[in-house]
Amino acid sequence: MNSIVLIGRLSKDPELSFIPSSGLAVTKINLAVDKDMSKEKKEQAKAKGQPTADFIQVTIFGKQAENAANYLSKGSQCAIHGRINTGSYTTQTGEKRYTTDVIADRVEFLGNSGQVKPQSNFGDMPDIFEPVDESEFPDVPF
Repeated sequence: MNSIVLIGRLSKDPELSFIPSSGLAVTKINLAVDKDMSKEKKEQAKAKGQPTADFIQVTIFGKQAENAANYLSKGSQCAIHGRINTGSYTTQTGEKRYTTDVIADRVEFLGNSGQVKPQSNFGDMPDIFEPVDESEFPDVPF
């Protein structure tokens, strides 16, 4: 089964275009998805200049492509439901290059852009998407 779910933030504004023969809207976004690391490991990686997120190219078609281009921007958080698409091409110098992209079947807009944090009635609760330090729960079997 080829199925993927990603949650992340746009690293740049969406790029909207239209297929000339059909007029179908196509939007490409670059989604920054945090790597699953403990807080300590994330701080160590940042200190060493190592990436703490993967940057994934996502292609969206049709009405969803138009909505994404109109309502998402750099820093916007969204969830992508889709499939992985692989391909290859040969460069002008004869090198074979391989590509991996995500084709979105569904796009869900989440939260606000990265610049503004929503107000919460729950005080200083941690972000629900931060990884849990497994050493804090030694009796959990996974």
